[in-house]
Amino acid sequence: MEQIKILVVDDHSLMREGLCRLLALEPSFEIIAQANNGLEAIDSAKKEQPHVILMDINMPKLNGIAASKEILKEYPDIKVMALTVCEEEEQIFEFIQAGAVGYLLKDVQAEILIDAVKTVCDGESYIYPPIAKKILNQFNKVSQELEKVRKNPISVREVEVLTLVSRGLTNKEIAGELFISEKTVKNHITNIFHKLDAKDRTEAVVIAMKNKLIEA
Repeated sequence: MEQIKILVVDDHSLMREGLCRLLALEPSFEIIAQANNGLEAIDSAKKEQPHVILMDINMPKLNGIAASKEILKEYPDIKVMALTVCEEEEQIFEFIQAGAVGYLLKDVQAEILIDAVKTVCDGESYIYPPIAKKILNQFNKVSQELEKVRKNPISVREVEVLTLVSRGLTNKEIAGELFISEKTVKNHITNIFHKLDAKDRTEAVVIAMKNKLIEA
């Protein structure tokens, strides 16, 4: 049986080297390369063609999410797994959206990590149970936002107003751009807040971008 080729990416050398020594104890694993930032990870992935990449998220030069996107764009068959201390829901969700098939925390037990690597190589996904709950929470938030938008779609004119809001224009500047009164702009923005259930301009723009109502 062919060994599973693994690339380990982490900017902390002690963590990275310790992880490599641990994984090397598993006969079916081969540690083919290490990288200490996202740019090195992309370079190593191209050169070494690993089966699995264990990727940290917060790293200098280029973070793990951005690196994963670049790698998977060119090499979609590589299995990317997060191995990180990051438990923030939005970053977890973003990493999964980037194409990762696994997400584990660095305090995971060795046998769980080994099983997770084997699981993704068999074509399955592996999400560490405490992280799965956070993913569901974030998914529910996005679903709720989508439901609000479906129930209260904003008009074409409101899209135009919100697009200009996202560019930092004031109400007066928006009125000039669209050849309408400043009072009309204010009314549109009030309606947008109501329809998107947003408290302010920034939140309205974020919700609209997430739901692809306006371009980022």
